[in-house]
Amino acid sequence: MTHVEDELMTQPECWTRAAAEAARHAGALPAPGERVAIVGCGTSYFMAQSAAALREGVGQGETDAFAASEFPHGRAYDRVVALTRSGTTTEVLELLGELRGRIRTTAITADPDTPVMTAADDVVVLDYADERSVVQTRFATTALTLLRAHLGLHTDAVVADARTALATPLPEGLVGCTQFTFLGRGWTVGLANEAGLKMREASLAWTEAYPAMEYRHGPISITTRGTATWMLGEAPEGLAEQVRETGGLWVPGTLDPLAELVRAQRLAVAVAAARDLDPDRPRHLTRSVILAP
Repeated sequence: MTHVEDELMTQPECWTRAAAEAARHAGALPAPGERVAIVGCGTSYFMAQSAAALREGVGQGETDAFAASEFPHGRAYDRVVALTRSGTTTEVLELLGELRGRIRTTAITADPDTPVMTAADDVVVLDYADERSVVQTRFATTALTLLRAHLGLHTDAVVADARTALATPLPEGLVGCTQFTFLGRGWTVGLANEAGLKMREASLAWTEAYPAMEYRHGPISITTRGTATWMLGEAPEGLAEQVRETGGLWVPGTLDPLAELVRAQRLAVAVAAARDLDPDRPRHLTRSVILAP
């Protein structure tokens, strides 16, 4: 079993623990009414997109998501939350340094022995969700679970769906597809982006991701027999039929969208195996991006 496989299989336990600890970390996480920005790089940026949409959607306050390198310094925020598994990512550390003394910052990380521990005003450590893999799985979903629980949006049903996602076979014919498109709506757009990233990182697959309604405005033109379109969450009315009419494989999101992401992680590993690739050694990637000064 690869590191990626082992780590993605442990997600239900990590989610349960994060949800149980959410109240203890409440003081470090955004309070209702605060104007908040959530930042990260790569996978963490996509989790930031989902978390921001969830928070704003439940009326807790204006919430934006940015890649750490693209943070708009001209905007005023009450708090900036940085997601960084390694605690060493250059863009995140530089941003936290620039914000010190001006905006309160919180870092959510997996490694307590890294520079982020002193770079942020508040730190939440999810060391039990740390990973040996380059390709992120359980840290990202555990961090998002913590934020969902903080918003009162996590239930035991989410964990049950994750177990189903790990135990249920992937749809027949899916692994053999030549192209994959992931779709989301609202907070699941970030999950769709992340599912596409997992496929590209682990299996070098031709993968795209879109808001579901945008897919019909052009991208559906590449859909045909031998391609797959996977919806994370509820699909717009009529979209499934339109995909099926192209000859493409439609994969509905029948589980909680975060559990659907777990299914997509499994697909990435399965496609990598079918292509004789090692998902623990993704091409041109390292566990943390540290830029030379």
